[in-house]
Amino acid sequence: MRRLTNDEQRAHDVVREVLLRASKNPDMLADHDVAAALYSAAREVVGVTDPTLDSWLVSDALSQLTPEHRTVIIRAYYMGQSVADLAEALDVPEATILSRLHYGLRALRLALQERGVTGP
Repeated sequence: MRRLTNDEQRAHDVVREVLLRASKNPDMLADHDVAAALYSAAREVVGVTDPTLDSWLVSDALSQLTPEHRTVIIRAYYMGQSVADLAEALDVPEATILSRLHYGLRALRLALQERGVTGP
């Protein structure tokens, strides 16, 4: 939290608030894994637009994907490689890349939802 807030006192306040919420609402931990519930509570306390926390959540969600899905998502969306470039580099047909992107993004969306990130 210290890295997210750049303020030691604010970091302590956020951690204290998250733990307080968890102690008052133990059900929030029952339906999710603990990390997902705490991420969600921290997002509410810190602010939903905190790019560092968002990056942390995405990185954690990406780690849950298969290596094939993670590779094409990272290379396509973060490194800007085209489907043709990915197919050539990975020595698979373009249709395979498109399939991996489709199913990988679906899995990523689910992983983010499990961590308390909601969206369309």
